[in-house]
Amino acid sequence: MVITSCGGTKGIGGAKLKKMKAEKVIDKYNTNTFDFNTLNAKLRVRYEGKKQSVSPSVTLRMKKDEKIWLSAKMLGITLAKVLITPDKVSYYEKINNSYFEGDFSVLSKFLGTTLNFEQIQQMLIGKAIFDLNSEAFQSSVVSDVYILKPKEELALFQRLLAFNPNTFKLQWQQIAQAEKNRSARINYEEYQKVANQDFPKKIEIQAKDESDITKIKIEYKTVDYNAAVSFPFSIPKGYEKVSIE
Repeated sequence: MVITSCGGTKGIGGAKLKKMKAEKVIDKYNTNTFDFNTLNAKLRVRYEGKKQSVSPSVTLRMKKDEKIWLSAKMLGITLAKVLITPDKVSYYEKINNSYFEGDFSVLSKFLGTTLNFEQIQQMLIGKAIFDLNSEAFQSSVVSDVYILKPKEELALFQRLLAFNPNTFKLQWQQIAQAEKNRSARINYEEYQKVANQDFPKKIEIQAKDESDITKIKIEYKTVDYNAAVSFPFSIPKGYEKVSIE
């Protein structure tokens, strides 16, 4: 988690990458962030957890700041649906005929770290999962990228972000809780153009909770921008409600 830098390093094109103030890095990032009203996307997902590994096809729909909806299928059969709003997380799955409605603690079971609605939304569209405009950051150059970290770190968390020096899109972001041996790193391996904006093509999430490691790989196959979307979600009758310990 400790990163140091002495002077510039060689950039992507072989030229020496000059240091840049954190404020300027953030300004360039802000001018190139993805903006939208709605999304309708097809994803290929690979989930590797402690107890299972699955590779479903997933439909993702989003209404900015309001709803995130996912439907997971394998062999054309719907396995589960998820609806996330700023207030709660709801899902049901057909294998065990179970459902959940409650707070965001359920996501720690699958992601290895707890994120709120806004952070999940930002993560999926390639934006920082914490506000870069509300506190002071310091900048350094490491391994051909600009690294930002807060000047005054939160007591329980350590946060880092890496930016591509050509596009100022996120290359990765990381948050860690050293005392609890928990961390999550989100790598943006590839971008694509959506409505002439840079949008993630491939995302890899690596989360660690003590000795448990969760890996999630996401590949956007298609992305429909600002289209009309619906969010059908109804828990089937007879399903058993589950609780998250």
